[in-house]
Amino acid sequence: MASTANQSGAIAPEQTRLPAEVQLPLGAKRLVSLDAFRGWTMFWIVGGAALVSGLQALTPNPIINGLVYELNHTDWQGLRFYDLIWPSFMLMTGMSVPLSYAKRSLTQSHAQIFRRVVRRCLVLFLLGSLRESINFNHPYLIELSSALQPIAIAYFIAFLMVRRSARYQAAVAVGILVSYALVLAFVPAPGVPAGSYGRNANLVLWVDVATVGRVLPEHWGTVLSTLPTISTTILGMLLGEVLMSGRATGRKMQIIASIGVAAVLMGWALNPIIPIVMKIWTASYGLASAGWSCLLFLFFFWIIDVRGHRKWAFPFVVVGMNAIAIYIAGSVVPWSKTIAIFINPLTGILGSFTPLLQAAAVLGIEWLVLYWLYKRKIFLTA
Repeated sequence: MASTANQSGAIAPEQTRLPAEVQLPLGAKRLVSLDAFRGWTMFWIVGGAALVSGLQALTPNPIINGLVYELNHTDWQGLRFYDLIWPSFMLMTGMSVPLSYAKRSLTQSHAQIFRRVVRRCLVLFLLGSLRESINFNHPYLIELSSALQPIAIAYFIAFLMVRRSARYQAAVAVGILVSYALVLAFVPAPGVPAGSYGRNANLVLWVDVATVGRVLPEHWGTVLSTLPTISTTILGMLLGEVLMSGRATGRKMQIIASIGVAAVLMGWALNPIIPIVMKIWTASYGLASAGWSCLLFLFFFWIIDVRGHRKWAFPFVVVGMNAIAIYIAGSVVPWSKTIAIFINPLTGILGSFTPLLQAAAVLGIEWLVLYWLYKRKIFLTA
């Protein structure tokens, strides 16, 4: 599944080039901010969080301790930075849909593009199966706790609406999120009262037990909670259409900022009624996380594609253009275990510096592998 330089790999299915009508500063032909945002988000998964933990072991202080806190998922109710990673990928998945379709429709028919999308979704889904089967040491065809499988489903559904109006797309996104919220609020189950959002008693948990016959560690929801992820993906598709429009750049940024702020405010406004719980993707969490993801992308877009400051983002671009490769490699290649073979004997000398050195070594080797692929224009795509 190696692509050419014209197709950059990522957890979001397919990085894109902007069509000719999209105006970006300095004549840019690529939305570099999307690559960089993807790479920056993936950075925390593949080693950034471990790097900060290494700093904490070396020099604990309130700032580092706060960063470590934010780089771990919320135990149940609440919202931390690490809880924004998955929604960010869902948002980027949606953004890629109209941009990619506009580009490919210049040389391919809708039927041809559709067949390619089906193939990509199937491969993404199977890669999710592979990753989680390795992680759980047991074969699982369906494992919706893996980001890849919900992304495959949401990507396919978003593509089905790519030729529909923005109003239709928004209505579907709102309809899915509202329907999901109403189901959790008013549908009871054996041992689960309607409107229960507790860790051990919620409809998402009950559906998982009834369908896949098991509960994941930390009570992560899978089957039912995949549905609201589609809304975040559709929101990304709407943002992609905003970027493709003929509006002035400043106006595009205002729209994205307004959507982001409104979603964050609505999410927190709902929190007293529908608690923000990532692990079952409550409606309030869906809104708040999608809003923050919009604002994070907007920052990258403003700095990189509007202001033209791109050099600093190159390390993240390298990661973002091969996000699937490094995501899967984390389950297949024992990076930390291998590097520990050479670092552990030095623990007596290194002392508390050991975790930081190991985390930095893992990140460095991962990045060099991705850079090697980047230089040879090898991008793993679904």
